[in-house]
Amino acid sequence: MGQDQGVPSGPELSQGIESAQLPEGGKVLGHIDNEAVLVVRNGGKLFAIGATCTHYSGPLADGLVVDGTVRCPWHHTCFDLATGEAVRAPAFASVACWQVVERDGRVVVQGKKPTAARPRHATGEQAVQTIVIVGGGAAGFAAAEMLRRDGYSGKLVMLSNDDAAPVDRPNLSKDYLAGKAPEDWVPLRPDSFYADSGIDLRLGAEVGAIDPRAREVVLADGSKVGYERLLLATGAEPVKLPVPGADLPHVHTLRSLRDCRAIIGATQGARRAVVVGASFIGLEVAAALRERGLDVHVVAPETRPMERVLGPQLGDFIRSLHEEHGVVFHLQDVPASIEAKRVLLKSGGALDADLVVAGIGVRPRLTLAEQAGLMLDRGLVVDEYLETGAPGVFAAGDIVRWPDPHSGERIRVEHWVVAERQGQAAARNMLGAREPFTDVPFFWSQHYDVPINYVGHAEKWDTIEIDGDVAARDCMVRYMSKGRALAAASIYRDEASLQAEAAMECRRAAAG
Repeated sequence: MGQDQGVPSGPELSQGIESAQLPEGGKVLGHIDNEAVLVVRNGGKLFAIGATCTHYSGPLADGLVVDGTVRCPWHHTCFDLATGEAVRAPAFASVACWQVVERDGRVVVQGKKPTAARPRHATGEQAVQTIVIVGGGAAGFAAAEMLRRDGYSGKLVMLSNDDAAPVDRPNLSKDYLAGKAPEDWVPLRPDSFYADSGIDLRLGAEVGAIDPRAREVVLADGSKVGYERLLLATGAEPVKLPVPGADLPHVHTLRSLRDCRAIIGATQGARRAVVVGASFIGLEVAAALRERGLDVHVVAPETRPMERVLGPQLGDFIRSLHEEHGVVFHLQDVPASIEAKRVLLKSGGALDADLVVAGIGVRPRLTLAEQAGLMLDRGLVVDEYLETGAPGVFAAGDIVRWPDPHSGERIRVEHWVVAERQGQAAARNMLGAREPFTDVPFFWSQHYDVPINYVGHAEKWDTIEIDGDVAARDCMVRYMSKGRALAAASIYRDEASLQAEAAMECRRAAAG
């Protein structure tokens, strides 16, 4: 996750560089004292910003400059070149900015700029007094953080049924589960952030109902919280295995920090693990457990892993990658039952198992929305501003089905970055910004040392175009329909992934 924090590379920018080194659209990585700084010429203007992404320390010098922003090559965070603000998740903290001048054929970086006051996005709803967020995951956190960043000073209540403050959920199936990241990397913000920001975070808060007419949230204990704006960000819950023995104590799912701690605890003294499901979560768990030295068997009904999402070529690659690391696959098979020390398969086989993890998908938590009479269609239906049919009730994250301008269809996506960006958009719209949500979906998956980035959304395609060599771990895979790329997956083609994202945005803007 981290980046070498040794002596920064490149020139000492306070001494200047030749203007010819920085043509329009160009980037130069250097440093001021021991701080890495990126100098950019974009739109005829010069900018100097911190060169390290505040999410996972990605190298912004390897990113893409687009319309006054620079995008991180790893996870597509977007920073404003003029202010350093992280204008799109998954990063929330800004990078520093420096003064930069051009004279006598040289570009010289001077002193660091003071942090600028951020202009509010809100335009017409300054009188909103109370906002309630139901959910403490990606969308809920991102909305709360953006509301305060946008200058909202009213009452802000976040109701979470979790027992931990919002965490970096992708890490739960990756480095933290693998034992390569300490737990203090997992919280999205320190516990003190919520009190310091005036966010009334209530953990273990079970919401029993919402009443859009009375504009109240009713908690399970009967207490009520009134609101003027409400964000439903209830997320999704893991699908439980529908077989005898699925409730045994050594059988786990992974969604929360509590779940991850339980799996880590179960690895102590364990030798054999069975992962049920070849989903992204299931396979990331398989990789993490192999990192911890367990024998891992994966049981799944598919003929190849991830084919429905990534196609046969990447599906075969993912299987071979895991097999290289010692994972044994049992495909076109499912558990029939689970016993204390083994998993019985429908095919008649049996697998020894000290630990079982089910990764067979999630289902959106729609009960509150359904009981409130909100419109459902394989998810909670929202408009382009992420507002439901009930005035003042917005939604974001895994539960929402929104109008996607790229495909012209309503889609629902269960991706962390999408949920965060929807939370940010919903926050601005709750304050009256009226900004359509048009972001291109993005997610990443990590298997051992191999990252897979995916932009766009393709539920089906007619052809797959491959640039590069999948087996060599150097490729761009495009999912095409009628000659148009709906989505693209990449391995070690970070800039190409960013370019694909930007191209999809341009198409959306032209179509809109």
